[in-house]
Amino acid sequence: MQNLKLVISDCEGPISKNDNAYELSAHFIPNGGTLFTNISRYDDILVDVFHKQGYSAGSTLRLILPFFTAYDITDEQIEAFCTQNICLIPHIADALSHIHAGAKVFIVSTSYEHYIKALCKTINFPYENTYCTKVSLHKYKVSSEEKNRLKAIAQEIAQMPKIEIPPTAVTLADFSAVDQVAIRRLDEIFWTELPKMNAGKLLIDVVTIGGPQKADAIRDAVKRLDAQLSNVMYLGDSITDVDAFKLVHESGGLAVSFNGNGYAIRNAEISVLSGSALVTAVVADLFCRLGKEQTLKVVQFWCRAVLSENGISTAMLKHLFTVYTNTQPEVQVITPQNMEQIIRQSCEFREKIRGEDIGRLG
Repeated sequence: MQNLKLVISDCEGPISKNDNAYELSAHFIPNGGTLFTNISRYDDILVDVFHKQGYSAGSTLRLILPFFTAYDITDEQIEAFCTQNICLIPHIADALSHIHAGAKVFIVSTSYEHYIKALCKTINFPYENTYCTKVSLHKYKVSSEEKNRLKAIAQEIAQMPKIEIPPTAVTLADFSAVDQVAIRRLDEIFWTELPKMNAGKLLIDVVTIGGPQKADAIRDAVKRLDAQLSNVMYLGDSITDVDAFKLVHESGGLAVSFNGNGYAIRNAEISVLSGSALVTAVVADLFCRLGKEQTLKVVQFWCRAVLSENGISTAMLKHLFTVYTNTQPEVQVITPQNMEQIIRQSCEFREKIRGEDIGRLG
């Protein structure tokens, strides 16, 4: 199966518009949206600025969990919420059907397994072809006293000012005085106070599928099928996809950002800005039939005629250009010369598609 092609995708972004953990926090916890956002910004700092040893991008989903126990959020409530609130990227079912015809498809997601199971049922995707963050809240018993303390900490974090990350920051001293105080306090909360609590066991037990774990998941999928990393196309959109992008790119595969933020654009080879999943299906079609180099060449001259000349089916082109009647989706090869411009365009488009609160998360 050496020539077998794999299309491996993040979930939230390329497949759905949700940020499920953010939405859960906002729904079940007072000021939960702000709480999650502030922890997410801290997560970005630990990964991208301090390069904290043993810490993975996407660990916001681990750090938020003790506060779920404080507000008595159950696995059953999470499952019900996920099932009722899935918001898919338009045309994802058609896109996945088209991709399945030429490749094996996997989903590698930082999302909780509750959400991924609900999503798989919704889009009829095999759960065994997914990798996600596994957690069972019912295993953790927390006293009333500890819950009250956790609630107080949650509101303290929610009321913190938004930390601004200087572009050239490499140490704590590079942050403003106010932000230094906030970062030190967050360090104290997550690495000194919470580990002493029963709920703090979640910080040890739960392994988020983000950063290096996503790269490991790709390796595992390739090994399962006796395939090659050079035959992988990976779709992602955020900081949790950086390690996956690097692995695939360095191995000769294709790294594609879908409505990505700056972290994604800086590590991908192709940028897609689209409200429809059909565009990524076309890119996957090109990759699976023609390989990486020809796909990059076609993308440079992206238009209906060139896509037709390179074997995209009449039915797919008709569908795609019925969606895009007066304009064309923005599909570009990322270069050092256009990278900053694409970042600005993609971040703006990302917020339009997923909303400002979710779009601005790392």
